[in-house]
Amino acid sequence: MIREGSSIAAGSVLRADVCIVGAGAAGISMALRLTGHGMSVLVLESGGFEHDDSTQALYGGRVADAKLHSPPDKYRHRRFGGSTAIWGGRSMPFDPIDFEARPYVPDSGWPISFEDVLPFYPDANLLIEAGRFQYDAESAFGPDAPPLIDGFDSPRVRTEGIERFSTPTNFALRYRRRLELAPDVTVLLGANCTGIRLAADGKTVRRVDVATLAGNRFSVECADTVIASGGLEVARILLVSRDVAAAGIGNAHDNVGRYYMCHIAGNVGTLTVNGPVSRVRHGYEISPDGIYCRRRLSLTEPEQHRLGVANMIARLHFARITDPAHRNAVLSGLFIARSLLSYEYAKRLQDGATQGWGHKLRHLWNIVSGPYDAVSFVTHWIFKRTLAQRKFPSIVLRNRTNRFSLDVHGEQVPLRESRVTLTDDVDALGMPRIQVDWRYCQLDIDSVARTLDVFACEFERSGVGTFEYERDRLEDDLTLFGAYGGHHIGTARMGSDVRTSVVDADCRVHGVEDLFVAGSAVFPTSSQANPTLTVVALALRLADHLKSRWQAVQG
Repeated sequence: MIREGSSIAAGSVLRADVCIVGAGAAGISMALRLTGHGMSVLVLESGGFEHDDSTQALYGGRVADAKLHSPPDKYRHRRFGGSTAIWGGRSMPFDPIDFEARPYVPDSGWPISFEDVLPFYPDANLLIEAGRFQYDAESAFGPDAPPLIDGFDSPRVRTEGIERFSTPTNFALRYRRRLELAPDVTVLLGANCTGIRLAADGKTVRRVDVATLAGNRFSVECADTVIASGGLEVARILLVSRDVAAAGIGNAHDNVGRYYMCHIAGNVGTLTVNGPVSRVRHGYEISPDGIYCRRRLSLTEPEQHRLGVANMIARLHFARITDPAHRNAVLSGLFIARSLLSYEYAKRLQDGATQGWGHKLRHLWNIVSGPYDAVSFVTHWIFKRTLAQRKFPSIVLRNRTNRFSLDVHGEQVPLRESRVTLTDDVDALGMPRIQVDWRYCQLDIDSVARTLDVFACEFERSGVGTFEYERDRLEDDLTLFGAYGGHHIGTARMGSDVRTSVVDADCRVHGVEDLFVAGSAVFPTSSQANPTLTVVALALRLADHLKSRWQAVQG
């Protein structure tokens, strides 16, 4: 059942076995997993079915450096389905090495292993509609699948890893009907969690306070509470809940909001492959189960250990869009039309340089000089992206020169100084807004550089081509767009030591018996991977844990 929070009588106390705060990928996945087992589940969602400016404004806040991080109300959607309304669908699991405590990645190490999460990945893959849980080329395409680059074989560099793409699935559209029909799940829209209130001893949750923008206020009492509101909002809810825990729930050791990570990313260097263009498979391939897939470059795990570098992948990419020297009509068309694109994508079409009329005229000349390419691209985009149910993931142009940049996506070292804090400003509900102070370190840049050096060495050794990049401008290339992609990670990190973490291996807040966190906030490290698939897998794992707790109480 789905209802409006405004329909609840003011001052009411609702009761449920499980209360989930947030109906994004994590919250909806948990609700779907818990239904049908005799439990009552209540999901509190701030937004409605559509975007609403006043609701979205609740995400407003500050950033310490606007060049390094987008405003807090960007990349996040406060609505039913959460940010799955805007995600690109890129999916891949974390690697086993990501869960390890690596001495060369400070503050790394999860209290669980890859094997603990692995059983939940296949179901997560189905929920996000990315097909089978197969993430190497041979299992996805068969043993005769052509390589990424014909003739390239390296004991140090993997080229058989793939990423899969969701439709991309908007969880609100895909799962709304299932939740409407579920007799044991109630979703309340327009219902904002304004605080978690603990019992006097601080060991259990007494109630969850809820408010609507219209001024209605009520509360929820439940056996277990889960905060599944996204990496930034999780920190805010824990920090504002300070009536019993003076520093905020789970924050006795000042860890809530700290270790905030995204990813280190950017387009770097030039890879020139020898021979015909048919030698390279740089675009999207369709798997036998109908999923768009793409190959990636990465170091093997033994090589990462040997070099002492953080995890990183790279995709073959076209030249920098902002530079008209590429002489490509499609890229220039995208640059000229960037004001018509969504914030998330238009941001990557800025390079920070002054762009006068001469620069724009060169782009316009590219468009005029290549009308066939432009028309072909627009036609493809309309039928394969705009009108398609399973959308073509992104722009991939025909390979005509065997010259590529590398699209780098790297793990960020967790830094305690990188953090989310509260400000003195308040939103329409009276809740303090946040300030985001995202930071990176030289180790992040050096890890990418040393990985790229191996790529260059192995391309030259194999004779397939050359890769060159400017080491002096690498940091600028990797921070050109700041914190990448709205991947809000690590603000309520998982760990076995209460002095350095917020939740335990079961995602339970340290010291509170019945309060849990779902989502990327609990990740101790960021991996090379986009977080959504692992967010859903961990949400399913947590749902099974809560189901076991409930069954144990029932006897």
